[in-house]
Amino acid sequence: MLFSFRKREANGDEPVDWAAELERSEHRREFYLICTRALLQCLREFALDTQELDGDGFKSRLAELAEALGSSEAVRRLQSEFERGTTTIGGFARRQKDYVRDRESEFKGIIDVLTKAVVVQDSENRDYNRSILDQSRRLEEITLLDDLKRVKLAIVKEVEQLREAVREKETRDGSKIQKLSEQVAVLKVELQSVRTESERDGLTGILNRRTFDRLLADLTARNTVKEQEVALLMIDIDDFKRVNDQYGHLTGDSVLAAVVNKCRQSTRGEDVLARYGGEEFCVLLPGASLRNAVKKARQICESIASTRYVLEGMPTKEMLGITVSIGVSALRKGDTSASLIERADRALYLAKQSGKNRAVSEKDVK
Repeated sequence: MLFSFRKREANGDEPVDWAAELERSEHRREFYLICTRALLQCLREFALDTQELDGDGFKSRLAELAEALGSSEAVRRLQSEFERGTTTIGGFARRQKDYVRDRESEFKGIIDVLTKAVVVQDSENRDYNRSILDQSRRLEEITLLDDLKRVKLAIVKEVEQLREAVREKETRDGSKIQKLSEQVAVLKVELQSVRTESERDGLTGILNRRTFDRLLADLTARNTVKEQEVALLMIDIDDFKRVNDQYGHLTGDSVLAAVVNKCRQSTRGEDVLARYGGEEFCVLLPGASLRNAVKKARQICESIASTRYVLEGMPTKEMLGITVSIGVSALRKGDTSASLIERADRALYLAKQSGKNRAVSEKDVK
């Protein structure tokens, strides 16, 4: 006997279509989930990137919360995750508010000190210049006396010396300001250099794992609000341990740099290349479909496999060939950073198991 999803109301007027109600509820659930993840992304954008507040840790917690809300089926766990999330968000909001208020107070104090310093300096300069110029005018008036011609010449000379002193002081003041401006420019360059170093891998010069994780988390979160095509390549050098064991770690470092160079040659300006760890690399391809990403991965495989490298220090001029295996995934609706990476990693594992030196799509993983 088949059971119908339609049931009459208690008053007997119209039957309730439970299947339709269930479908509408599921649509509402998906919509609320998208809204929640979008709001969490907005919170990520508002969070300050400061070590004092542990902004990176807060953003990671928001990403974990978004992932938990999208994957958990148990209502109690959802409630528990949400309660912990609201506690974290509320605490961070209060700390950030206090931090901004303290920094505002500090800036006001600095502005006040600088303002007073400028007023004092300006006042001192005006007083100095005024006194010198007043003296020069008085001395010039004395020179108008015809019977003091010899004195006149001496005084004219003195006046010129005083004027020269004023000009020298103005030059010194301008030089000080110029030096301060140059020091500020140097500090800006050094600050940018430190920031760049913190985002780059020391050996290869490409983005490091931490920066890649942050960019990927931001990208997947924004995709919740506005969908766009994004593909991910997970690249692993085949038999890299053998290279290190047989030729040494310096050769291994050269191999890493060579692979990075080949990847750069095969990627576009908007693509994101990063070292994921050890001999593993990632490439984010904004605007690329899964199909185009697989083509790009195969191109990288062929480019690396067709190149031979001369090993320095070897008497026989031995040539070294290397290959890579690549797993490819593409961003889907509702994806998180973890789910996108997981599918690419599974595809990479299949590429290794299938003989290496190849690119495997997530569609080939069963």
